[in-house]
Amino acid sequence: MVRKAAGSPDSSGIPGGVLPDGGGLPAFTLSPPRAATIPVLIAVPHAGRAYPAPLLAAMRHPQQAPLRLEDRLADLLAARVAQASGAALLAAHAPRALIDLNRAPEDMDWEMVAGAPPAGTPRLAAGRRARSGLGLVPRRLQGLGELWRAQLPAAELEARIDLVHRPYHRALGQALEELRDRWGAALLLDLHSMPPLGPKTGRDPAPDFVTGDRYGSSCAAGLTLAAGDHFARNGWRAAHNRPYAGGYVLDRHGAPQRRIHALQVEVCRAAYLDPALSQPGDGLEAVVDVLTGLVRRLVDELAGPAQALAAE
Repeated sequence: MVRKAAGSPDSSGIPGGVLPDGGGLPAFTLSPPRAATIPVLIAVPHAGRAYPAPLLAAMRHPQQAPLRLEDRLADLLAARVAQASGAALLAAHAPRALIDLNRAPEDMDWEMVAGAPPAGTPRLAAGRRARSGLGLVPRRLQGLGELWRAQLPAAELEARIDLVHRPYHRALGQALEELRDRWGAALLLDLHSMPPLGPKTGRDPAPDFVTGDRYGSSCAAGLTLAAGDHFARNGWRAAHNRPYAGGYVLDRHGAPQRRIHALQVEVCRAAYLDPALSQPGDGLEAVVDVLTGLVRRLVDELAGPAQALAAE
């Protein structure tokens, strides 16, 4: 049995991967890149909310933790923007609680695993994200503490990597190559949501959006600058690389030298959700509009200065 939150979009496209203990449900869905009318792929790795019953049973806080871990309804935003703009769409259904698609396979707190690491995965010392509790499989959350009742069997972790993580990144890489080969350049928008970073008023109001390009390594500068200009022109506050510069998705797939650009976009949840940050709110349409405009602006940039920069 799999629990899905109400209001989840009806994803259409090519199913991929397999949700462990999910009755054969796909781990993600990819709309065919060949059907895209622009060289852009919008990916949503953290909004999955198909929770197999064994996963929920293993959690100490099955009511609170899933909502805290999700990029709540970011896939709804992405589906609306992809439909309006003509972009391809890759949406994860597997939840972040199961496996974090924006983490490297080795970025794991191995103390939470019972047994040897999966074959081919080095048991390295936990990185910064894993030490904070948010590694390949999240371990803890501030205010909740430990998330799991027991250690994760190594064989179960290996199944999550084989059935979800590897197929997702293989599909993402192939889709970007296909778009680049067809159009001459491709852009990945890795869409996330973030909790409110502070007051929206005062001397230093918190941003509504944060763009990340791994400090210039995953995306041509012209695209990043165009994104900041777009938000400013439309009356939204935006920050760049702080506090979110992007993660494994951008490190693995952003390759401006090969004309594949990757930009992470974080959206403040208060901008499009209700006051409880749970369901769609009054600002949803405005956020869809500004993100659709962002895609169109970046397509224009990709066809001009950005390609020239990437070719140098």
